Amino acid sequence: MTLKQTIEACELLDSAYASGEAVAAMLRERGLRVEVIPIQGEKGATEFLRAFVPGTAGKEGGGAAPTLGVVGRLGGIGARPEAIGLVSDGDGAVAAIACALKLADMRAAGDRLPGDVIVATHICPTSPIIPHDPVPFMDAPVDIATMNRHEIRPEMDAILSIDTTRGNWVVNRRGFAITPTVKEGYILKISPDLLRLMAYVTGQAPVVLPITTQDITPYGNGIDHINSIMQPATATDAPVVGVALTAETIVPGCASGANQATDVEMVVRFCIEVAKAFAQGKCSFYDRDEFARLAALYGSMRHFQTLGKTL
Repeated sequence: MTLKQTIEACELLDSAYASGEAVAAMLRERGLRVEVIPIQGEKGATEFLRAFVPGTAGKEGGGAAPTLGVVGRLGGIGARPEAIGLVSDGDGAVAAIACALKLADMRAAGDRLPGDVIVATHICPTSPIIPHDPVPFMDAPVDIATMNRHEIRPEMDAILSIDTTRGNWVVNRRGFAITPTVKEGYILKISPDLLRLMAYVTGQAPVVLPITTQDITPYGNGIDHINSIMQPATATDAPVVGVALTAETIVPGCASGANQATDVEMVVRFCIEVAKAFAQGKCSFYDRDEFARLAALYGSMRHFQTLGKTL
């Protein structure tokens, strides 16, 4: 179970004084190596955080086991002074930090994965809000390129991008959904391995978040995106799958009191199970042969990872 770690992460982040250093201190106490990078943006400041969980045969120790990236995507954990307390948008950070805590506790209990896991997110309790239809969006103090630069690492062989995705009518079910795999501008078929693990974790039929070509292009091109869940895919050649926290109704990212701890806990358990299976070679994000044939037949789609042509 990961409820303990989820509650720990919620309590830590539900504070006007929440910071990357405070999170790092908790993770270091659990034996993890953590990096904190403070960044001042045009709209405020934040602290990027990366926690490294070494595997028994991971790259960090000279091994060959694959590395999983778990990225908590969000504008901010709080929207002070407009909103008091942890906001719905903060669940990406909560889930990522809870994953790091659980992996650290597993290591202490003798359960080490073969591969490394890198957990990344950012901590900002005072993010701005921007108008958006059907509900306001949480903005971020820094741009997406800066987020990708600090949260996406070249060592990551596959990435789970966790993002609150409640401000839409696309998925009308409380819990979480996963996206098709995105790699180098291609939206690929949904991984059967990930669907299977999701069903195991939730005890229900898996739910898929539909994404479009628009969603996998970089922010800043003037095109609408469901949210930033697929933005990591614009900055890496590794396969990326979004893990979207969802609701039956539209909930603004800037809404406080909207964090569902049990839903976040399911996401954390899912990410942990993916980490176990991926490190053991029992979970594939995409079919390598099929991807190679797609590329041979239709060429590169990497232009979707760019801002496109200048008009």
